[in-house]
Amino acid sequence: MTVKRKIARQSLPDVITNDLRERILSGDLIEGTVIRQEALADEYDVSRMPIREALKRLDAEGLVHLTNNRGASVVKHSIAEIGEIFDLRILIEVDLFKRAIPNMTQADFDKCEMILAQMETSYDADDVAHWGALNFEYHTALYAAAERGLTNELLHRVNLQSDRYVRMHLSLMEQRDGAKDEHSRLLELAKAGDVDAATALLTQHIQNTKDELLTVITALRDAEAR
Repeated sequence: MTVKRKIARQSLPDVITNDLRERILSGDLIEGTVIRQEALADEYDVSRMPIREALKRLDAEGLVHLTNNRGASVVKHSIAEIGEIFDLRILIEVDLFKRAIPNMTQADFDKCEMILAQMETSYDADDVAHWGALNFEYHTALYAAAERGLTNELLHRVNLQSDRYVRMHLSLMEQRDGAKDEHSRLLELAKAGDVDAATALLTQHIQNTKDELLTVITALRDAEAR
Protein backbone atom coordinates (compact mmCIF):
# COMPACT_ATOMS: atom_id res chain seq x y z
CA MET A 1 0.00 0.00 0.00
CA THR A 2 1.39 3.42 -0.96
CA VAL A 3 2.20 5.69 1.99
CA LYS A 4 0.51 9.07 1.58
CA ARG A 5 2.65 12.16 2.19
CA LYS A 6 0.83 14.95 4.02
CA ILE A 7 1.72 18.38 2.65
CA ALA A 8 0.46 21.94 2.98
CA ARG A 9 -2.14 22.83 0.37
CA GLN A 10 -0.78 26.28 -0.43
CA SER A 11 1.55 26.60 -3.42
CA LEU A 12 1.63 22.90 -4.18
CA PRO A 13 4.35 23.07 -6.85
CA ASP A 14 6.67 24.87 -4.39
CA VAL A 15 6.06 22.38 -1.60
CA ILE A 16 6.45 19.34 -3.84
CA THR A 17 9.54 20.77 -5.56
CA ASN A 18 11.20 21.39 -2.19
CA ASP A 19 10.32 17.94 -0.91
CA LEU A 20 11.52 16.15 -4.05
CA ARG A 21 14.71 18.22 -4.10
CA GLU A 22 15.47 17.22 -0.52
CA ARG A 23 14.75 13.56 -1.29
CA ILE A 24 17.24 13.71 -4.16
CA LEU A 25 19.91 15.57 -2.19
CA SER A 26 19.54 13.26 0.82
CA GLY A 27 19.83 10.15 -1.35
CA ASP A 28 16.28 8.98 -0.66
CA LEU A 29 15.84 9.12 -4.44
CA ILE A 30 19.13 7.81 -5.76
CA GLU A 31 20.73 8.76 -9.07
CA GLY A 32 19.11 7.06 -12.04
CA THR A 33 15.79 6.48 -10.24
CA VAL A 34 12.84 6.62 -12.65
CA ILE A 35 10.14 9.00 -11.40
CA ARG A 36 6.58 8.44 -12.61
CA GLN A 37 4.15 11.35 -12.49
CA GLU A 38 1.20 9.05 -11.77
CA ALA A 39 2.98 7.43 -8.84
CA LEU A 40 4.04 10.79 -7.39
CA ALA A 41 0.53 12.20 -7.77
CA ASP A 42 -0.80 9.24 -5.82
CA GLU A 43 1.97 9.49 -3.22
CA TYR A 44 1.38 13.19 -2.57
CA ASP A 45 -2.38 12.84 -3.06
CA VAL A 46 -2.55 15.61 -5.66
CA SER A 47 -3.31 15.94 -9.37
CA ARG A 48 -0.58 15.55 -11.96
CA MET A 49 -0.40 19.30 -12.66
CA PRO A 50 1.69 20.32 -9.59
CA ILE A 51 3.83 17.19 -10.06
CA ARG A 52 4.52 18.15 -13.66
CA GLU A 53 5.45 21.71 -12.63
CA ALA A 54 7.74 20.45 -9.84
CA LEU A 55 9.56 18.12 -12.22
CA LYS A 56 10.00 20.95 -14.75
CA ARG A 57 11.62 23.07 -12.04
CA LEU A 58 13.92 20.26 -10.96
CA ASP A 59 14.81 19.62 -14.60
CA ALA A 60 15.78 23.30 -14.93
CA GLU A 61 17.95 22.91 -11.82
CA GLY A 62 19.68 19.90 -13.36
CA LEU A 63 18.57 17.46 -10.66
CA VAL A 64 16.17 15.44 -12.83
CA HIS A 65 15.94 14.71 -16.51
CA LEU A 66 12.48 14.82 -18.05
CA THR A 67 12.14 11.74 -20.24
CA ASN A 68 8.64 12.38 -21.59
CA ASN A 69 5.33 13.89 -20.52
CA ARG A 70 4.76 11.15 -17.98
CA GLY A 71 7.93 10.95 -15.96
CA ALA A 72 11.54 11.76 -15.30
CA SER A 73 14.67 10.28 -13.83
CA VAL A 74 17.13 11.50 -11.22
CA VAL A 75 20.23 12.74 -13.01
CA LYS A 76 23.20 10.39 -12.76
CA HIS A 77 26.47 12.17 -13.41
CA SER A 78 29.46 10.37 -14.82
CA ILE A 79 32.67 10.29 -12.77
CA ALA A 80 34.12 12.92 -15.12
CA GLU A 81 31.06 15.15 -14.63
CA ILE A 82 31.28 14.88 -10.85
CA GLY A 83 34.92 15.91 -11.07
CA GLU A 84 33.94 18.81 -13.29
CA ILE A 85 31.36 20.01 -10.76
CA PHE A 86 34.04 20.31 -8.08
CA ASP A 87 36.50 21.91 -10.52
CA LEU A 88 33.84 24.56 -11.19
CA ARG A 89 33.44 25.07 -7.46
CA ILE A 90 37.15 25.76 -7.14
CA LEU A 91 37.14 28.24 -10.02
CA ILE A 92 34.10 30.14 -8.79
CA GLU A 93 34.57 29.99 -5.02
CA VAL A 94 38.26 30.89 -4.96
CA ASP A 95 37.55 33.97 -7.08
CA LEU A 96 34.65 34.99 -4.83
CA PHE A 97 36.68 34.46 -1.64
CA LYS A 98 39.60 36.47 -3.01
CA ARG A 99 37.26 39.37 -3.80
CA ALA A 100 35.35 39.09 -0.52
CA ILE A 101 38.16 39.07 2.05
CA PRO A 102 39.23 42.74 1.67
CA ASN A 103 35.58 43.82 2.05
CA MET A 104 34.54 41.61 4.98
CA THR A 105 33.24 43.43 8.04
CA GLN A 106 32.63 42.39 11.62
CA ALA A 107 29.04 41.63 10.65
CA ASP A 108 30.30 39.15 8.05
CA PHE A 109 32.62 37.52 10.59
CA ASP A 110 29.82 37.31 13.17
CA LYS A 111 27.50 35.60 10.69
CA CYS A 112 30.18 33.07 9.78
CA GLU A 113 30.84 32.40 13.48
CA MET A 114 27.12 31.81 14.06
CA ILE A 115 26.93 29.29 11.21
CA LEU A 116 30.08 27.55 12.43
CA ALA A 117 28.45 27.10 15.85
CA GLN A 118 25.40 25.56 14.18
CA MET A 119 27.67 23.28 12.16
CA GLU A 120 29.35 22.18 15.37
CA THR A 121 25.96 21.17 16.80
CA SER A 122 25.01 19.23 13.65
CA TYR A 123 28.46 17.63 13.64
CA ASP A 124 28.05 16.40 17.22
CA ALA A 125 24.54 15.14 16.42
CA ASP A 126 25.78 13.36 13.27
CA ASP A 127 23.07 15.26 11.35
CA VAL A 128 24.52 14.97 7.83
CA ALA A 129 21.55 16.58 6.06
CA HIS A 130 21.69 19.66 8.27
CA TRP A 131 25.48 19.81 8.01
CA GLY A 132 25.19 19.73 4.21
CA ALA A 133 22.78 22.67 4.16
CA LEU A 134 24.91 24.61 6.65
CA ASN A 135 28.04 23.87 4.63
CA PHE A 136 26.56 25.72 1.65
CA GLU A 137 25.29 28.52 3.90
CA TYR A 138 28.73 28.93 5.48
CA HIS A 139 30.58 29.09 2.18
CA THR A 140 27.99 31.58 0.89
CA ALA A 141 28.55 33.77 3.97
CA LEU A 142 32.32 33.70 3.40
CA TYR A 143 31.84 35.09 -0.11
CA ALA A 144 28.95 37.52 0.49
CA ALA A 145 31.19 40.60 0.74
CA ALA A 146 32.35 40.05 -2.84
CA GLU A 147 28.93 41.35 -3.92
CA ARG A 148 28.98 39.37 -7.17
CA GLY A 149 25.33 38.60 -7.80
CA LEU A 150 25.66 36.86 -11.17
CA THR A 151 28.59 34.75 -9.98
CA ASN A 152 26.64 33.72 -6.89
CA GLU A 153 23.73 32.63 -9.08
CA LEU A 154 26.10 30.37 -11.01
CA LEU A 155 27.54 29.04 -7.76
CA HIS A 156 24.06 28.26 -6.45
CA ARG A 157 23.34 26.10 -9.50
CA VAL A 158 26.69 24.33 -9.24
CA ASN A 159 26.11 23.69 -5.54
CA LEU A 160 22.74 22.11 -6.27
CA GLN A 161 24.68 19.54 -8.27
CA SER A 162 27.41 19.07 -5.66
CA ASP A 163 25.21 19.05 -2.53
CA ARG A 164 24.16 15.41 -2.74
CA TYR A 165 27.76 14.35 -3.28
CA VAL A 166 28.94 16.50 -0.37
CA ARG A 167 26.32 14.83 1.84
CA MET A 168 27.43 11.42 0.60
CA HIS A 169 31.02 12.33 1.40
CA LEU A 170 30.09 13.47 4.92
CA SER A 171 28.02 10.35 5.59
CA LEU A 172 30.90 8.06 4.57
CA MET A 173 33.71 9.96 6.28
CA GLU A 174 34.94 8.10 9.35
CA GLN A 175 36.80 11.18 10.58
CA ARG A 176 35.35 14.64 9.94
CA ASP A 177 37.60 16.68 12.19
CA GLY A 178 39.80 17.70 9.26
CA ALA A 179 36.92 19.30 7.37
CA LYS A 180 35.66 20.97 10.55
CA ASP A 181 39.09 22.43 11.34
CA GLU A 182 39.50 23.70 7.76
CA HIS A 183 36.21 25.57 7.99
CA SER A 184 37.41 27.37 11.12
CA ARG A 185 40.81 28.06 9.62
CA LEU A 186 39.23 29.65 6.51
CA LEU A 187 37.52 32.20 8.73
CA GLU A 188 40.67 32.85 10.75
CA LEU A 189 42.64 33.60 7.58
CA ALA A 190 39.85 35.83 6.28
CA LYS A 191 39.89 37.80 9.55
CA ALA A 192 43.66 38.17 9.21
CA GLY A 193 43.24 39.44 5.66
CA ASP A 194 45.59 36.76 4.34
CA VAL A 195 44.11 36.34 0.86
CA ASP A 196 46.83 34.05 -0.51
CA ALA A 197 46.74 31.58 2.40
CA ALA A 198 42.94 31.63 2.56
CA THR A 199 42.42 30.94 -1.13
CA ALA A 200 45.12 28.25 -1.11
CA LEU A 201 43.38 26.50 1.78
CA LEU A 202 39.97 26.81 0.10
CA THR A 203 41.38 25.27 -3.09
CA GLN A 204 42.82 22.35 -1.14
CA HIS A 205 39.63 22.00 0.92
CA ILE A 206 37.45 21.51 -2.17
CA GLN A 207 40.10 19.43 -3.96
CA ASN A 208 40.34 17.02 -1.00
CA THR A 209 36.57 16.55 -1.04
CA LYS A 210 36.66 15.91 -4.79
CA ASP A 211 39.51 13.37 -4.59
CA GLU A 212 38.02 11.42 -1.68
CA LEU A 213 34.54 11.44 -3.20
CA LEU A 214 35.65 10.26 -6.64
CA THR A 215 37.53 7.38 -5.04
CA VAL A 216 34.44 6.31 -3.10
CA ILE A 217 31.97 6.68 -5.99
CA THR A 218 34.27 4.89 -8.43
CA ALA A 219 34.54 1.96 -6.01
CA LEU A 220 30.76 1.87 -5.46
CA ARG A 221 30.00 1.91 -9.18
CA ASP A 222 32.62 -0.74 -9.89
CA ALA A 223 31.00 -2.95 -7.23
CA GLU A 224 27.55 -2.38 -8.75
CA ALA A 225 28.82 -3.31 -12.20
CA ARG A 226 30.15 -6.68 -11.06
